[in-house]
Amino acid sequence: MAGIGRLSTKDTVLLLCDMQEKFRPNIFQFTNIVSNAARLLQASRVLGIPPILTEQYPKGLGPTVPELGATDLPAHAKTSFTMMIEEVEKELQALGNPKQAILCGIEAHACIACTTFDLLEKGMEVHIVADAVSSRSQTDRLFALSRLKQSGAYLTTTEAVLLQLVQDAKHPNFKEIQKLLAHPSPDTGLLAFFSAL
Repeated sequence: MAGIGRLSTKDTVLLLCDMQEKFRPNIFQFTNIVSNAARLLQASRVLGIPPILTEQYPKGLGPTVPELGATDLPAHAKTSFTMMIEEVEKELQALGNPKQAILCGIEAHACIACTTFDLLEKGMEVHIVADAVSSRSQTDRLFALSRLKQSGAYLTTTEAVLLQLVQDAKHPNFKEIQKLLAHPSPDTGLLAFFSAL
């Protein structure tokens, strides 16, 4: 079964990367990216998937935006372009070293890319939520997704993640997850990515 990339609620962590105030005016589709990440965070709470949040140089780039709904989470401050700083590594160890990571946030070609490389090197399976990841430039975003797929990450969408995690309408939490699916995910400009393939 290796290499299929089937998501599970067991041994999985949700990584929320650097969705901060100063990025708001510059990141392509910022509002929709954060909205999708917020749904993933809500689902992680319903399904018992631990979330980990980072902030890139918060002194200069400001705090995590409130609409993510992560005010109760500790924010790990960093200057490196990977989320895999010592505090995050310790948190992963405390969680028993999860085998899968669901990754969303910004920027695709910087912190998302560096985090993905580090996770893959650790032997983790990485699921990048394409409609919950962006950059200032759509070119950087799309080439980063293509590059990370070449490295072995799985590209997926918010709705696909939610449905794969419950897998059955009989799942005890399906009704709660279904509420998160009431409105289709907004278009975040990914169709250009596929038309270019």
